[in-house]
Amino acid sequence: MNFSKFRYIPRKHLWILLALLMGCFSQALAKPVIIKFASVAPRNSSWMNSIMEMDQELQELTDGQVRFKFYPGGVQGDENDVLRKIRIGQLHAGGFTGVGMGVVNPDSRILDLPFLFENSDEVDLITGMYHDQLADGFEKGGFVLLGWTEVGLVRFFTTSPIQSLEDIQRVKLWVWQDDPLARTFFQAMGVAPIPLALPDVLSSMETGLINAAYASPYAGAVLQWHTRIDNVSQMPVSNASGAMLISRSAFDKLDDEQQTILQELCLKYARQITLNSRQENLRTMELFAEQGIILDPPPSDTEMTRLQVVAATVQQELAGDLFDEKLMQDILRTLKEQRQ
Repeated sequence: MNFSKFRYIPRKHLWILLALLMGCFSQALAKPVIIKFASVAPRNSSWMNSIMEMDQELQELTDGQVRFKFYPGGVQGDENDVLRKIRIGQLHAGGFTGVGMGVVNPDSRILDLPFLFENSDEVDLITGMYHDQLADGFEKGGFVLLGWTEVGLVRFFTTSPIQSLEDIQRVKLWVWQDDPLARTFFQAMGVAPIPLALPDVLSSMETGLINAAYASPYAGAVLQWHTRIDNVSQMPVSNASGAMLISRSAFDKLDDEQQTILQELCLKYARQITLNSRQENLRTMELFAEQGIILDPPPSDTEMTRLQVVAATVQQELAGDLFDEKLMQDILRTLKEQRQ
């Protein structure tokens, strides 16, 4: 072979070529960042379907270098279990309701106060105006807020009609264990609720340990609670908030570009989940009626006044204890100004 045909390459150019080749090999051999994400939402729910769709787009935009691994349906335990596993590094992120959010940032429980919101526009107003302040609270707890994922207006699922305080006091009502807000609310109504983890509710309905629970219509349907009850209240008790959170330590493993992509995608899909949830809750109530489930009419004005008094009592008891009183008063003032 005649090696004279090959041109001489200066040494400095060889070093540049070698560096480029090494960079290509490093990129090809780099392990993708896998975000282990857990949620109590069932696998085939619209919530999980949206998040899995988001994962596909995330992989495309990061050339496969960032992706999720999902643990839906409560397979990693209740939300407190998931948070514990995130803190020790077994998991990295999750979709949480107000219960899990409140463990990280108690101020976020203000969003779940009974009879706080009158409509979805008010929810959007408050989560928009107070986003940065609430996000700071999650940061202090070691998490990054990726987006709000509203669960929806909460109703009672029961085996008997609910139209008064006395009706609520007569049922065997579930309360999410370790939820101080719900516990305080029910105690203020004169109810002694039965604390259980969320995955235990359906089996407890089947055995008769409880005969009443609370959830948004769509959540109650995907959790199959509607198969064990006869009545669903049309009175919205509260608006169940939700959020996607990732631990700060897991988030910091991404480079700046990857962090930006993840945040932008989560905001986009979180909004999609919220809007879908609102439509699904409306449609689910229609389906309940079609299936013969009784939709209890809203309580009378007199009963609503009694319930509003209970709600005010809950605010007074928890402000300055569970969450910041000034923040609660600011939110109440914002809502009052909006309504005027």
